[in-house]
Amino acid sequence: MKQPAKPRHNYEYDVLLDSDTAPARVIRMVGSGKRVLEVGAGPGSITRHLVATNDVVALEIDPSAIEKLREFCTSIYRVDLNDPEWPAALAIEERFDAVIAADVLEHVTDPLRTLQGMKSLLKPDGEIILSLPHVSHAVVIGCLVDEDFEYRDWGLLDRTHVRFFGLKNINRLYADADLAIAEAQFVVRTPEMTEFWPRWQSLPPDTRDLLIRRPASLVYQVVTRARATTRVPYPVDLMTVPVDLPRGVQYSGQRITIGGGTLVDAAKVLARRHLSAGARARILKVFAGLGLRL
Repeated sequence: MKQPAKPRHNYEYDVLLDSDTAPARVIRMVGSGKRVLEVGAGPGSITRHLVATNDVVALEIDPSAIEKLREFCTSIYRVDLNDPEWPAALAIEERFDAVIAADVLEHVTDPLRTLQGMKSLLKPDGEIILSLPHVSHAVVIGCLVDEDFEYRDWGLLDRTHVRFFGLKNINRLYADADLAIAEAQFVVRTPEMTEFWPRWQSLPPDTRDLLIRRPASLVYQVVTRARATTRVPYPVDLMTVPVDLPRGVQYSGQRITIGGGTLVDAAKVLARRHLSAGARARILKVFAGLGLRL
């Protein structure tokens, strides 16, 4: 008899390695042949790809996530990142070439202390790779304009987020840890490509136009690779990184097109190209709740 499929964890998703999503970018930044520590590995959506070509140690606190993680990662530590002594749990481990935290620091009470703990586990020439949600995306500002800072089960305003980051905050976080950004990539999403698309459409057109004029208004996530300050001769300032739309996309604030297609056509193409199956399913659920079918 066929066993029923296990329910998906809230942070379980598929990763298309050639996509422009934050998880795919993190995996590509790590590369291969490295000793890697994944902080806040969750149910292993990223881990399952890393273990194919790297020696991976994972940290997680959620027992249900650890159960899924054990299917493909044998070296797992259950730690609470809000405990200042969490790095001591890895005292017997050799240092790491790369320590990654993919959408993790926004969930901890003291991101700087957590980052410093991550740094303490690096080899001298090791690197830290982070992905962080960008709180200054136009749709979040739009929520504030609409007087409704609505938390969700996932996305920019995940209800478990306790810290929020603009680009200057990420710059400062690294500087305070005596780290410098060697590489930075932006995950760029128009408002129509986000979980807050319905609210964005409800805003007056002139308000939408104003909100997307800021250079970083379409930055959804920030993916960075950093090393000790002394090992980065030319640090990257996030405020100077160009914000480029995905190839072939045109956006005015009122209309998004791909090769002359309509908004719905563009949304379908972008979803297939850049979103995981889990993300697509959640977005379709939002549309269905509004009585819309794509």
